[in-house]
Amino acid sequence: MANIRKRGDSWQVQVRRNGRPSLTRTFHRYSDAVQWARQGGIEADRDDLPADRSVLEQMSLADLLIRYRDSVVPKKRGRDVETCIINAFLRTPLAKSSLNSLRHEQFAAYRDIRLETVQAATINRELGIIQHALDIARDEWSLPIRENPVRKVRRPRNAQARNRRLQDGEWDTLMQGCTKCRNKLIEPLIRIAVETGMRRGEMLNMMWSDLDPENSTLHIPVTKNGHSRTIPLNNEALEVLKAIKGSMPDDDRIIPLTIPSVKLAWRRLVDRTGIEDLHFHDLRHEAISRFFEMGLSIPEVALISGHRDARMLFRYTHLRAEDVGKKLR
Repeated sequence: MANIRKRGDSWQVQVRRNGRPSLTRTFHRYSDAVQWARQGGIEADRDDLPADRSVLEQMSLADLLIRYRDSVVPKKRGRDVETCIINAFLRTPLAKSSLNSLRHEQFAAYRDIRLETVQAATINRELGIIQHALDIARDEWSLPIRENPVRKVRRPRNAQARNRRLQDGEWDTLMQGCTKCRNKLIEPLIRIAVETGMRRGEMLNMMWSDLDPENSTLHIPVTKNGHSRTIPLNNEALEVLKAIKGSMPDDDRIIPLTIPSVKLAWRRLVDRTGIEDLHFHDLRHEAISRFFEMGLSIPEVALISGHRDARMLFRYTHLRAEDVGKKLR
């Protein structure tokens, strides 16, 4: 309801609705007060009254991100990585800013500073997390955030997709280096990666119950894109899995390793062998490229790799021109 009362030489209007803070304005003319009262009443009925923004002055970006980290992130598959990203951002000066003072210029400056030390993909992921946290706060937590400042920040272009494949002799060098690994599961992990094109996380989550040796298939219930898939296995992959089964004690997981342990072992392996600029994910590039060189069609390769968009699949496909030339000749 709207109340109009005389206050000295002015007219004061107060619009109130249950559950919302009251709005008060003062006018010199009674006609202006009546007009604003009517408009305020209509907005109140539509639930368009502006919310109390003082809460934004009392809450910092760090407070919001901590709540987001503790209540939203645990439900995500990438919760471990996102938690680390948020914890690192909480130590920045920008995190101490109140929500009411946030401007897109601040995040643009943060982007430029971070680009001096990290790749574009890293800062884009950081900004994406903060943007989503602000959206959640506005849409689900009813915080009166009028505009998400991160949405107005231009994102840097990611570096060109890698096209690294194994060069002549590098596979033999890797296998020779694996003989000196203390962890005997690194070699079979690398072999499975090249034979199947599976992602590192997918291989570390493989379960014996998902393996069907009779039909030469492996079911992958949890994937990066959220869609489960069943992939065919060639004889080499089956032999590697058979060897693991015979040498390892009973364990539900086929390769019971953690991501940090694999990262450390891989870094030591490439350092020991002297192979330059080879990432573990490059093995997936190598595998998918080999599938195409075998003559598999795009749908067949997508069935194995899990790509749901052919354009994304081509990012991982780098055929050697000399090999195609041999076929043409």
